[in-house]
Amino acid sequence: MPNKTGKVLLIDDNDIDLKINYKIIRLSGFFEEIISVQSGEEGLEYINKNLDNPKLWPDFILLDIQMPEMDGFEFLEVYKNFPRPFLDHCKLAILSSTLDFGDIKKAEANPLVIKLLKKPLYPHELQELLNKHSTLLGI
Repeated sequence: MPNKTGKVLLIDDNDIDLKINYKIIRLSGFFEEIISVQSGEEGLEYINKNLDNPKLWPDFILLDIQMPEMDGFEFLEVYKNFPRPFLDHCKLAILSSTLDFGDIKKAEANPLVIKLLKKPLYPHELQELLNKHSTLLGI
């Protein structure tokens, strides 16, 4: 199991999913800090606000696809323009309940997305993903 270090940024408009996934991550003990936001805009705002302070960068982002205003793909369009050091530091996975084959293919084809996880989040799937990318995450 990875050491409990770093920050995860949860981006999901569904309050219930956000609470459930927050608890799963907290109980799994993978991260010291969990930042929850309810929109892509809020996620981008958090990143922009802290770009000058690498200590506040999330190490990992779990992003929902289907959200009002700005969906996960629109978030990724803005996200890809962040500075390379930030993108190298922060790994991103999609966490979605989508059954849309087009969405799944689009997510899997995005070079910034390390994995598409299906809701609900299962601790063992998160652990496998973190173990696989632990050297990249620095944990």
